Amino acid sequence: MNAKTAKKRQILKARATANRAAARIRRNGQASLTTHALATGLAPKEARTVASSLRKAAARLDITGTQHRVHAGRHMRNCTRYTPVQVAALATVYRPRKMAYKLAADTLRLAA
Repeated sequence: MNAKTAKKRQILKARATANRAAARIRRNGQASLTTHALATGLAPKEARTVASSLRKAAARLDITGTQHRVHAGRHMRNCTRYTPVQVAALATVYRPRKMAYKLAADTLRLAA
């Protein structure tokens, strides 16, 4: 595989991940903060970083999502899901430094 094909596959994979996450949010009406960040087009590692910062903002604003139990392999784990309106409120407090995170925060603010 040459470099051009590899780059196109990377772009296609990122776009598919973002579309899948956005569809999940539309379908269910709420999702985890990581899923909201993935829907903006961030890579999974960057999405986890943004979600962690948004969790800190949620604690400051006293915004609690709804608690859910999800399958994680053979085990169950607790998960908190937020609506797009709640995520938009969290994104107004979130002050990122990296340009990709700033663009994601702007997208999260407009998603509500």
